[in-house]
Amino acid sequence: MTGMEKRMMKQWSKIKGENSWTMFKVIAEFVEGFERLNRIGPCISIFGSARTKPDHKYYKLAVDCAKQLTEEGFGVISGGGPGIMEAANKGAHDNNGISVGLNIDLPFEQSHNPYIDPDKNLDFRYFFVRKVMFVKYAQAFVVLPGGFGTMDELFEVLTLMQTKKITEVPVILVGSEFWSGMKDWIKNVMLEQEGNISPKDIDMIPIIDDPKEIVGIIENFYSEKESNTLEPNYEL
Repeated sequence: MTGMEKRMMKQWSKIKGENSWTMFKVIAEFVEGFERLNRIGPCISIFGSARTKPDHKYYKLAVDCAKQLTEEGFGVISGGGPGIMEAANKGAHDNNGISVGLNIDLPFEQSHNPYIDPDKNLDFRYFFVRKVMFVKYAQAFVVLPGGFGTMDELFEVLTLMQTKKITEVPVILVGSEFWSGMKDWIKNVMLEQEGNISPKDIDMIPIIDDPKEIVGIIENFYSEKESNTLEPNYEL
């Protein structure tokens, strides 16, 4: 065995050992998340940028959305950080509603915002565990403008619903100025030009600007069909 091969085998042995310990860390995050979130009741996950400032119209819109959702008895789940996430928790907190934060450990950001209920502030090391919690315990998704992370969360939810891996629930895009161009591209290119999605997939992402209308869509979804449940999504 050459020197290079020996070094590679040594490195591979180290990686295998690390992978074994990683499995236990992942399981621990799942167990803690399930145990703590099983008790929160019906909630709405709100996604959006960590970079949105408190004086921005979308921050204010997120606060208003969260307040109106809590008035209807829903709790709010956010990513736990600043920006739109903070706005969502603030709206719930200011209206005495349930305010959940699923914070992620990042090297450059983020610390949790001050509007999360202390017993509902969870810290995650792994993005994929955190995303399971977002999806499993949400009865709808409200998506405000954001960056790559917001897009990742949005399209993962849509993919899971499209492939029937989770029960279909409302997914509402908030902010027509931000989302209209993307939805036009999805319709004109993904659907009509390339045929990569089905026509009904377009209906999965309505664009709404009025918080009252957002609440109305969610309420109608659960009042019109007896099969629609407010329980956690047990497919996950």
